[in-house]
Amino acid sequence: AGMKFFLQYVGFFCAFFSAAFLIISTWTDCWMVNADDSLEVSTKCRGLWWECVTNVFDGIQTCDEYDSIYAEHSVKLVLTRAMMITADLLSGFGFLFLVLGLDCVKFLPDEPLIKLRICLVAGVMLLLAGLPGITGSVWYAVDVYVERSSLLFHNIFLGIQYKFGWSCWLGMAGSLGCFLSGSLLTCCMYLFRETSSGRFHSADSLRKGYSSAATFVTNVHLPSSQTATSKMYAVDTRV
Repeated sequence: AGMKFFLQYVGFFCAFFSAAFLIISTWTDCWMVNADDSLEVSTKCRGLWWECVTNVFDGIQTCDEYDSIYAEHSVKLVLTRAMMITADLLSGFGFLFLVLGLDCVKFLPDEPLIKLRICLVAGVMLLLAGLPGITGSVWYAVDVYVERSSLLFHNIFLGIQYKFGWSCWLGMAGSLGCFLSGSLLTCCMYLFRETSSGRFHSADSLRKGYSSAATFVTNVHLPSSQTATSKMYAVDTRV
């Protein structure tokens, strides 16, 4: 029981921070740093929805939003948005399911097997959330690296510095956390599911065995003639 609680709480904290990291990385503006800055007087962060320029001297930040989602955007931007939003939704719902499956939460307290199944469902959802999250963040990072390498290969220098921003790293960390928490909840909790089901089955069998043995003992020690005599004696006594 102690190991079960420990795994639940480890999975809970991993799922919480992973979902938070994915959501923060999706809606922040620093996926690529210094995307176009040849004067080195400002720092530019480009995200999935807008890009911001921060002056190095006075710290004033100016942000420009991209065009509408219906406008024409690059394939990298559109697919990264879709995958990160999918990861956000799956990790969020997985975390909520995990909260309901915790033993410390008073939800279905008399149904431990159902709570274990809820934890298993939460683990599967977290594993599914890690797949689009890691795909979107790594693909964005690889595309940035390829774009930078292509400029260097053609000897093109425009003062462009391509660096992965903290939002991109946060998306990778959140995806790996989803894989970790999902693995704990699916693999380890499944072992507890088999143990719990076996224990409940043994308890039912033992209870049925006791009832059968009691019936057998009653039938052996109380023959039919003795039972009939006892009933007659009881009727005569009442009369």
